[in-house]
Amino acid sequence: MSSRSHLLNDRTAEHYRRSLTHGVERVAAKLAGAEQPFTGVTPAELAPTVSAVDLEKPLGTASEALDELERVYLRDAVYFHHPRYLAHLNCPVVIPAVLGEAVIAAVNSSLDTWDQSAGGTLIERRLVEWTAQRIGFGPSADGIFTSGGSQSNLQALLLAREETCRLVRKNSETALSTPQILPKLRILTSECSHFSIEKSAVLLGLGPEAVVPVPCDEQRRMRVDALADLMERCERAGETVMAVVATAGTTDFGSIDPLPALAELCEQAGVWLHVDAAYGCGLLTSQRRRALLDGVERADSVTVDYHKSFFQPVSSSAVLVRDRDTLRHVTYYADYLNPARSVEKEIPNQVDKSIQTTRRFDALKLWMTLRVMGADALGELFDEVVDRAADAWRLLAGDERFEVVVEPQLSTLVFRYLPPERQRPQEGDEQTLTDRANLYARDALFASGEAIVAGTVVDGRHYLKFTLLNPETSLADIATVLDLIAAHADQYAEQQTAQQDTQHHAAPSPALSAAQAC
Repeated sequence: MSSRSHLLNDRTAEHYRRSLTHGVERVAAKLAGAEQPFTGVTPAELAPTVSAVDLEKPLGTASEALDELERVYLRDAVYFHHPRYLAHLNCPVVIPAVLGEAVIAAVNSSLDTWDQSAGGTLIERRLVEWTAQRIGFGPSADGIFTSGGSQSNLQALLLAREETCRLVRKNSETALSTPQILPKLRILTSECSHFSIEKSAVLLGLGPEAVVPVPCDEQRRMRVDALADLMERCERAGETVMAVVATAGTTDFGSIDPLPALAELCEQAGVWLHVDAAYGCGLLTSQRRRALLDGVERADSVTVDYHKSFFQPVSSSAVLVRDRDTLRHVTYYADYLNPARSVEKEIPNQVDKSIQTTRRFDALKLWMTLRVMGADALGELFDEVVDRAADAWRLLAGDERFEVVVEPQLSTLVFRYLPPERQRPQEGDEQTLTDRANLYARDALFASGEAIVAGTVVDGRHYLKFTLLNPETSLADIATVLDLIAAHADQYAEQQTAQQDTQHHAAPSPALSAAQAC
């Protein structure tokens, strides 16, 4: 075949149809036949297979490439659709969104300018408007699709930085340059917030020390009184609070900060409030739990990740702002792309609102989902996983083998296995044994491929974590995984106890040692 025969165009449309049909059939067969979420393959086992591929020698046909792909990827992929994948914020995806993904790849629109996307621009703008209405923002709201929550948080904090610098200059008696202002800017955020807040501070030239963690209550939610104290402390120190970042669904605990009280405090102080709702944004479509997000409409900016609780393929995220005028801080004009004169002609160029230039038409996936399923159906799916988490919490709370940290607001559970009394060491730190047993259980479970769970650290101790985003995951699945965890951890604890006993019996007593020395 000639090189041109691989280009997608009017003459190769039939080849495109056959190739994609073949690929879809392969993937569908893998999905239908996946008996567990993972094979347990190790990097050392899989790396030689990938390294052996000679990229200088093409295979020639899609069928041969798919055969090879089976060996290097599909066979050992982690399948999030499996009900015993319980680890990270990875969701199974809805079919209308996958259909949208296929359209996106084939047409290959770039959403930076009108002359590259036309209808795509209007669809994205309509979805931003729809999301803003669900949040409760007024007609002045706007936003842009992004690659994920980290980018959304970065852009929100960039806008907050620029707005704060503007206000500092306005209120200063002397002219201040940006480098003079930045060292005194502070971001106040929950000690349980996402690491991207600190990363954003570094990227924005503030440094990690600009992020001040706010203590949380027993439910791992930001304490309003602690935030008020820190805001006063910053003022006394001559520092400027650039932004308060609240979280609606922390990664570890799914906790939702007290948004109304935080909004009240920020409004009184004239401080930018950003709500990271990357996880909790699914509540925007819930018929039963939307009230958990009350107060989000008072934020200056909001992060939403459709590829978490809207069941969309990666990537699909957005940052929304209550006042579209603040997006001017990311507006730059290039004569070859979006010249300033295009504004006079009212040409809608999305690059004017984004920190990216070339952008995929990821909005189409959500558009297809809403047009086929509707928002209520998405809300029902998210409510199901939240319900399941509540059931799992009751299961864990009643199981003496485990200790659970907090009752979940969303669909995340943090817990750990506790070795039975008979396995706990008579001497030494039993917490260390508990830590090692939980780490061992997670690794052993992953290596088996039977289930996948996450891990985290709470108050310096190692815990396990279920992140439930699959409505197909049953309470029976969860019970089975708990039994597997307990079996692995129990085995480890038994081995450690036996080794300690052996060492204890083998060691001569001090008196005997002294006698032998004589």
